[in-house]
Amino acid sequence: MAVSMKNVDPAFQGIGQKAGLEIWRIENFVPVPLPKSDHGKFYTGDSYIILKTTALKSGALRYDIHFWLGKATSQDEAGTAAIKSVELDAALGGRAVQYREVQGSESDKFLTYFKPCIIPLEGGCASGFKKPEVEKIEPRLFCCKGRRVVRVKEVPFSRSSLNHDDVFILDTDVKIYQFNGVNSSIQERAKALEVVQFIKDNDHDGKCAVAIVEDGKMAAEADAGEFWGLFGGFAPIGKKASIKENEDEDPGSGKLFICLVDGNVQEVSASPLPRELLETDKCYLLDGGPTVYVWTGRATSLDERKSASKAAEEYIAKKPETTRITRVIEGFETLPFKSYFGEWTTAGGAPVVSEEGRGKVAALLKQQGVDVKGLLKGASVKEDEPSLFNSSGKLEVWRVDGKTKTPVPSEAHGHFYSGDCFVVRYTYQGDQKETECFVCCWLGNQSTEEDQSSAFSHVEEISSSFKGRLVQARVFEGKEPSQFFALFSSLVIFKGGQSSGYKTLVSESASEDETYTEEGLALFRVRGTKPYNSLAVQVEPVSASLNSSDCFIFQSAKTYLLWFGSFSTLEEQQVAARIATSLKSESSPKSLKEGSEPPTFWNALGGKKVYPSQRELVDSDKDPRLFEYTRKPGNLLFEETFNFTQDDLLSDDIMILDTRCELSVWIGQNVSPKDKKQGLAIAEKYVERANRLDGLSKDIPIFKILEGSEPAFFTRHFAWDPSKSAAYVDPFERRLAALQGRPAQGHDTPPKKRTATNGANEPKLDADSSSPMASSQRQSPLTPRPSFTPRKSPVESKEPSPEPVVDPTPTTSESSDAPPPPAATGPFSYEILKVKSSSNPPGIDVTKRESYLSPEEFKSVFGMEVDQFRALPKWKQDQYKKAADLF
Repeated sequence: MAVSMKNVDPAFQGIGQKAGLEIWRIENFVPVPLPKSDHGKFYTGDSYIILKTTALKSGALRYDIHFWLGKATSQDEAGTAAIKSVELDAALGGRAVQYREVQGSESDKFLTYFKPCIIPLEGGCASGFKKPEVEKIEPRLFCCKGRRVVRVKEVPFSRSSLNHDDVFILDTDVKIYQFNGVNSSIQERAKALEVVQFIKDNDHDGKCAVAIVEDGKMAAEADAGEFWGLFGGFAPIGKKASIKENEDEDPGSGKLFICLVDGNVQEVSASPLPRELLETDKCYLLDGGPTVYVWTGRATSLDERKSASKAAEEYIAKKPETTRITRVIEGFETLPFKSYFGEWTTAGGAPVVSEEGRGKVAALLKQQGVDVKGLLKGASVKEDEPSLFNSSGKLEVWRVDGKTKTPVPSEAHGHFYSGDCFVVRYTYQGDQKETECFVCCWLGNQSTEEDQSSAFSHVEEISSSFKGRLVQARVFEGKEPSQFFALFSSLVIFKGGQSSGYKTLVSESASEDETYTEEGLALFRVRGTKPYNSLAVQVEPVSASLNSSDCFIFQSAKTYLLWFGSFSTLEEQQVAARIATSLKSESSPKSLKEGSEPPTFWNALGGKKVYPSQRELVDSDKDPRLFEYTRKPGNLLFEETFNFTQDDLLSDDIMILDTRCELSVWIGQNVSPKDKKQGLAIAEKYVERANRLDGLSKDIPIFKILEGSEPAFFTRHFAWDPSKSAAYVDPFERRLAALQGRPAQGHDTPPKKRTATNGANEPKLDADSSSPMASSQRQSPLTPRPSFTPRKSPVESKEPSPEPVVDPTPTTSESSDAPPPPAATGPFSYEILKVKSSSNPPGIDVTKRESYLSPEEFKSVFGMEVDQFRALPKWKQDQYKKAADLF
């Protein structure tokens, strides 16, 4: 990076060291830090610089810079804020995205930093005047807009300011009134109540009465009479709709493209724009309507970046005052900016930085004056244990063959074939003691489209007949999520397939050159360290398939062994040994470390050839992002919800939660039946867009989740309050009850929308929108199925299946009337509690056999106290219980 640090303001030394907000106010053209007690207080006569530092799961720090301009700030102060923002970015290593925020037209991202709202104060530092102290508050009228992020704007205290579409807050000396326009939504009313609470706490010391006035409901309400009396008495409100906010720009239709370094102005008519236009030693301006973008190449100097910033400010002088500016640096572009271009690719590919390289870069930046703490962090943090399903449920697996599905015997559960599709159903008892179900289709990489479509149809059929809490999923081979892994004792993917459609393709495309060096030869690559990420995949039995980062299972007519790559860990080697035992239980494999192979090993693989011998770095999960799905005439939009919470999941909406490893499409209860059915098709549209702009895998697992049936692996990304989903309470009622100090009234389902969505000009999804495979064309299979046959493990062949807690089969009225057996209390001896015991005590909970042991015998069996055992993750408790024959 060619940025010199000598011209960076001293106020920015040592900033961005930890997550949080840092704010500076421009005073006499110098950025002055604000104390945390003043964060969120903005004066209309001032300009501010705001730095938001976010700690990512990878350990790195992400920076967003905003400069906020009050409506009465001077041009000189506004210009200073813009230039100083560029210097602040340089101090952070030139990696931040910079946003120009104008009072009254702030971005959603900026507003989420200061919940519930921003209400600018009159006055300012530079003008020398402050907000005067008054004994009595003059009435103030505010208009509130927004369902997730509320925008508060003070309007003239006049009846003509009111309308039927918005929510208004009237703040007086003794009481705060909230006026709900008849056409306003429940979410807008709820957000406005947060503003009422904010005004009450900040301007009235929490000692002010609150009144709710409903548009059109006069009756004999005293509060309504008081409210209208302040306006000189009741009179009808005009039918004029509220003034619309700035329309969002239309991605993919940039109006003007300017090179800001050499002054070359290019009118580019291409839509979308070609990515090749951006050169790393130049700065460019892109006019997107309400937002103007400045793109800065990595090879530009600090002075060039300042000049580009100044040019952008001059450019928008002729545009509306509410126009925003977003400045992005090469390599850190935002999705809205990328949307103007075709398929987005990083110039030169993604850089690979070794540890030695990281140290050299950090030392160089330190010489330039950059504080490098957190700058180039790349080591992944310790992965959290994922939230998995209850492990005491009932697992069923079917193999798909055309329109039919055939049950897979329990001993073959976890054995999949690349040429086939499978349907998996897991029924279990959830935390709320309700029957829950997870149903998914697993699609092999070489399976036919007919089988894929049929698998999805079977999933839909199973889902429609289930009446409890349900989660649907689509899983592609090689992209299995942890929830899927954990359902099986071992997951193995074999080459070939058994469906008639696959066999037909093989016979039509088989080649005479397809031969094996030896009958019965098979090679499996094994990856994973835990039960929720372990996988064995059959690969071509040639030396080029080996990899120093992995473990491999090798079988020939005479040999059965484990090959450990030099970079494999002890945990990975133990997983490989466990899977090898489950595949061929009658013989124990021999271990072979990389570098000690005998000649016969290489001869069996067709000779020693070059294979990957460097350590592979696995990307850790990225921070999750939440997107709202909306329709506009001729377009499908996915708008990001920043700093999201559970309250952002609104019953009227469809939301996409993207963790980069899996995708969840969340569907609110109030969504139309038509859109509910197209949930997966909507998710596929998001995947198509994210793949083009952000490199998201097309085969990412997709979960379909209905409001009220959220599984733990979804809720863990929120600060989840189960009481909010136990019974529907509309957000306005919940907040009003909290404000009034009373319990909220719940309902079984949310109220229906007042008006139906107009479907005219709605964009159409794929013709076969019910099929998740519309955009997933698979390669024709060429590899025949090997002679290697999986065998049951000792555990599978000797131990009976654990008794399931939940039986999805409906019970008859006779069985439901029968009295339950008396509950057992214990304690009982370990020998009669074991699964294999023929004298299990009647009435015990078979999922909690360990709880009937005495404390002394519990410690003898498990080697730890009861409290220590309970502190373990659920999956680890189950492992101990399986080993002790108590599961």
